Amino acid sequence: MEKDLYKILGVERSASDTDIKRTYRKLAQKYHPDVNRDNPEAEQKFKEVSVAYEILSDKKKRAQYDQFGFAGFSGGGGPGGGGSSGGFGNFDPSNFGGSFSDIFETFFGANAGGGARGGARGGGPRRHGPQPGHDIESSLTLTFEEAVFGIEKELEITKADTCPHCTGKGAEPGTSLISCKECQGTGQVRSIRQTILRTCTKCEGAGQIPEKKCSKCHGQMRTRQKTRITVKIPPGIENGSTIRLRGKGEAGTHNGQHGDLYLHVQIKPHPRFERHGYDIHVNEPIHLLQAVLGDNIQIKTVHGKMKLKIPAGTQNAQVFKVKNYGVPHAQSSAKGDHYVHIQIEIPKKVKRSEKELYEALIKEGKHSNPNSDLFS
Repeated sequence: MEKDLYKILGVERSASDTDIKRTYRKLAQKYHPDVNRDNPEAEQKFKEVSVAYEILSDKKKRAQYDQFGFAGFSGGGGPGGGGSSGGFGNFDPSNFGGSFSDIFETFFGANAGGGARGGARGGGPRRHGPQPGHDIESSLTLTFEEAVFGIEKELEITKADTCPHCTGKGAEPGTSLISCKECQGTGQVRSIRQTILRTCTKCEGAGQIPEKKCSKCHGQMRTRQKTRITVKIPPGIENGSTIRLRGKGEAGTHNGQHGDLYLHVQIKPHPRFERHGYDIHVNEPIHLLQAVLGDNIQIKTVHGKMKLKIPAGTQNAQVFKVKNYGVPHAQSSAKGDHYVHIQIEIPKKVKRSEKELYEALIKEGKHSNPNSDLFS
């Protein structure tokens, strides 16, 4: 019975490419033969998730599988080889082009699945080259103004970096690298069942080991170090943005390049201003008489103080736009706008003299309201 590739990966049929890739990476690490030597089922499971990913990560192959199942690839037999109980027993990677073999070569080496004959076809075991360092993540908190105008920040990051004592060689200075006895310098050892070649765990695929391990990193080629990094924050950056700093992640091994550093930006809220994209909104309280008679008031913006004319008869919640006083655009000289939301303050208590003036206004205006004792 053919196996369902979506069930193998544990995703829905509507899963996005990103979901499929993320799930595959987790499963590939979980069932990797190098970390499951005591589990004979892990190798088969690893092959299954690799096949599933090879098909479902390719839009054309995925559509073909969704419509025809495995019949669309091998004339009805599919990866199950025409009815194998496991669903992948006689699977031929050549049905899927070169990318599937690349997957196996990445994890098992050039002779994956081929035994002695594979060595003849593939040209023998291939050593692992430089291994890139891991990407790292960190958070970066900015004030409202720093996010608006941009700033240059200096951060302290603790990460695995090249050992300064041995300069990443893993060997004590003054000593040499010698051929690994475990794999005879090939970087790979054959499994007990003689079916695949695995990366040598003693030299980690390098084929060489230190004659004497570095006294600082103990042959690991890296040590945990604190590093100060300067990052330039562009103006107008938004909350939740991510900044990628290439080569600022962890150091690689065997002269591998550094990973990247991802900074997740968090912006502190402002006590008065509220940002919507490149525009800034603010509530501005004014007195009742200012709204009735009009006034020129001084307001605060991120660019400084300025005068704003309040016309007579201004209504509560009325909005005034001040052009180009908002957030600068990161890629141009343009700016957003500053929006002032008027809040008319009604006095809760008035002095006797003020009350007399309000009463005089009522009489002067000859207000009348049949439903009011005050205006009747």
